[in-house]
Parts: sequence; structure tokens; C-alpha cells
Amino acid sequence: MIMDEKFWDDMYGRAERVMSGKPNPVLTQQVTGLSPGRALDVGCGEGDDARWLAAMGWTVTAADISSTALERAASLTEPADITWVHANYLKSPPPATAFDLVAMHYFALPKADGPEAALGIAESVAPGGTLLVVNHAVVPGHEWNGIRPSDFYEPHGIAELLGEEWTALIDDTRPRTTAAPAGSGHTHDTVMRATRRR
Repeated sequence: MIMDEKFWDDMYGRAERVMSGKPNPVLTQQVTGLSPGRALDVGCGEGDDARWLAAMGWTVTAADISSTALERAASLTEPADITWVHANYLKSPPPATAFDLVAMHYFALPKADGPEAALGIAESVAPGGTLLVVNHAVVPGHEWNGIRPSDFYEPHGIAELLGEEWTALIDDTRPRTTAAPAGSGHTHDTVMRATRRR
């Protein structure tokens, strides 16, 4: 199955609201206490994380491949310091060293495409900034709509790609603190948080 723009437009188009309307718990846990600056929300979907970041004082760029998701996100958002961007970061990376925080939750980076997309996203973190990557823990044999999670980079795999200018602060697997979508079987998240040295 090809996870292209049509795939994600179809997913978001199947209901008036697909996500919970709340920010990801790992985001709120890991970002609370950071000094607000410029944030990039990679794969922003309906904008729940972006709205929370903006409410916390961040200047947010929220990017997604799905036009449907971005239109819905904008329609659900009160005036806030959020720029909605239609982008495919698998093909073209975000601007280099432009953000103090880059958050990437449940974003699909196919291993078959090589490390360039992951490295391009990491490169968008400014010196002194934070990269936060969260994904579902891979369960052997698990598939979703014919997609095998093991075919995609996990947060630990991205940590292994980072160069010497990075310090990994967190690289672990932990139980979810909120329920996953019914039937998904996701009980744990893998989390990687790293800072880029100045």
C-alpha cells in the first residue's frame, strides 16, 4: 500500500473528526518546561499538537501531506500563531536549522527510501534545539491495513542516524498513558528526544 497524499486524504475524509482533539501526551510531557520558540509539527494532521504548542507560546509551523487534514485543522483553529503548510517531507526537507523544536508523532518514514528524509527533518533543528520523535512500539507480526510497522524507521533507528552534534536524552519504550484507537493493539510508545549542541 502506498501512503501518499490520496491515502491520507481518504483517511481524514472518512469522518468529520478522526483524532481525539487533544495533544499527544508525550508532547505535553516532554515540551512543558522548554522555552517557547519556533516549532515544527511534522505530520500535524488535524492540528491538535500545533494548537497546544501555540497556546504554550510557540510560533508553530504545522505541516502535513494531506490537504484534507490541513483544511480541517485550519477550520478548527481559533486565530493563533500557526502557519499551516502543505508539504511532503519524504521528498523535500523542511528548511535547515529553522526550528527550536521539531516534533514528529507517528510519522511514517519508510526504511526502503533510505535515511535522507529522516536526516533532512533532523537537520531542520537549530543548534540548541530539540528533536522529539514518537511512534507506536512495533509488535512482531502486527499489520495495519496491509502496512507492516517494521518497514518504517522507529525513533531508536532515527537516533542511530544522528551525528556527533546530537545528545540523546531519551530513547526508550513506555506504556501509553491514553488509550490507542480501538482495535489498533497499540499499548506502548517508543520515544526519542535529542538536543542538538550549539
